[in-house]
Amino acid sequence: MSEATLFFTRPDDPEEVRLETVGTPVSPDDEVRLTDEAGEEVPDGEVGELTVRGPYTLRGYYRAADYNQRVFTPDGFYRSGDLMRRHPSGAYLVEGRIKDLINRGGEKISAEEVENLILTIPSVRNVACVPIPDPILGERMCACVIPQLGQALSLEEVAGHLLALGVAKYKLPERLELMETFPLSPFGKVSKKALTQRLTEASA
Repeated sequence: MSEATLFFTRPDDPEEVRLETVGTPVSPDDEVRLTDEAGEEVPDGEVGELTVRGPYTLRGYYRAADYNQRVFTPDGFYRSGDLMRRHPSGAYLVEGRIKDLINRGGEKISAEEVENLILTIPSVRNVACVPIPDPILGERMCACVIPQLGQALSLEEVAGHLLALGVAKYKLPERLELMETFPLSPFGKVSKKALTQRLTEASA
């Protein structure tokens, strides 16, 4: 992120901090808050939006008053859109992006968290978890999987793997789609918007 705080691990940090976290801010004058949807700080260990203020964090975008009102708090903290959690060491772990959350009946699911766990299945080459509109719950999760060549996979196998890893049941995908390729954005990233649209049209 070019707008705000830089996080680093240090050579003398404990191994778990260097391997599991993005470290701590580079400057002692950086201020970090992890906040909920109401802007209140979350307890240590819980996931919240990274909001930051510091000596090199931008104060606002040029000629963008309306946008600035949305992405800055009244006291000047920048709302990054990143979801993070504070490690017991005081370092920080990245949990995903707010825009990459699936809202299943009010329960917020990090698509990135589930994707990273599905990628530990040997038969999976790539995965993208996307929301599918649902008239009752609002959204349900579909796991779009590109399997390894010649491999097959079922929804039951995915769910069993995740449950064995201790994943809560509400985070389990409720639909599985096996694909050969994923649609890409102009920037070369997986276009989850296009995936959701393709799956929604197929279900219509």
